[in-house]
Amino acid sequence: MELNTRWVDYESPNGQVSGYMAFPKVSDTDAVDTLPGVVVIQEVWGADDHICDVADRLATAGYVTLAPDLYSTGGGRPAELAFERVATAKEFLNSIPPGRWMEIIGDEEKRNEELSKLPGDRGREVGETLGSLFGGLRKGPEGHVAALRSSVSYLRTHLACKGRKVGSIGFCMGGSLSALLACEEPDLSAAVIFYGSSPDPEKASAINCPIRGFYGQDDPGIVAGLPAFKTALEKARVDNDLKVYPDVPHAFFNDTRPTYRIEAARDAWARTLLFFVETLN
Repeated sequence: MELNTRWVDYESPNGQVSGYMAFPKVSDTDAVDTLPGVVVIQEVWGADDHICDVADRLATAGYVTLAPDLYSTGGGRPAELAFERVATAKEFLNSIPPGRWMEIIGDEEKRNEELSKLPGDRGREVGETLGSLFGGLRKGPEGHVAALRSSVSYLRTHLACKGRKVGSIGFCMGGSLSALLACEEPDLSAAVIFYGSSPDPEKASAINCPIRGFYGQDDPGIVAGLPAFKTALEKARVDNDLKVYPDVPHAFFNDTRPTYRIEAARDAWARTLLFFVETLN
């Protein structure tokens, strides 16, 4: 299927946001019957090729998708978060065994030891980028919710999606944000969480759309929060299913990372597509 794809700019309370948009092309013009929408929410790496590919996959399945680049909010990315800088930082972490990622991220001395092995100024640049990326995570992702709510509004008023339901899907940091968006956006009709941290149970009590979550068992920091999240969802009578895959790590869906696990990724994707058919049509 041929797709219309483009980068668009739209306003949010935090300033202008850029986002990657995709939807099916059904004629020689941009005309398309209105279709449900999905906000595709980035990992810590931003709206990179993987996230845009997920947006394309959903568009091919019959959705209008928008992947906001949350690092662009307010007028473009800072230098340390330029796409090529972030790609280099991801390549650096990919070279380290997954079991040591959090150790390297959280321990400055060990991180600097690994960074010192990079040539020239590469170590300094990667260190700056990692500090900016994961420093933002330590502060919490809540500051991005306003931009995401504007993304929902943008889809709901776009000609290709006008009058149709909108859902969200997010990965890692974006999984956390997909859950937070469900807590705060009354116009959201469905939310999918891929290995994101669970929201505070008090916030979760405000969710009024169905929730699906997909997690790896070998991701203890994330999985530890699921019982309280499940209890809050059940108490609020939210339709939910939080699936944990045995012997699977964090980021198992990202086919550009060494953590990719095809069996779990295939099953989670099939469940996601069925969920959106059931909730967004």
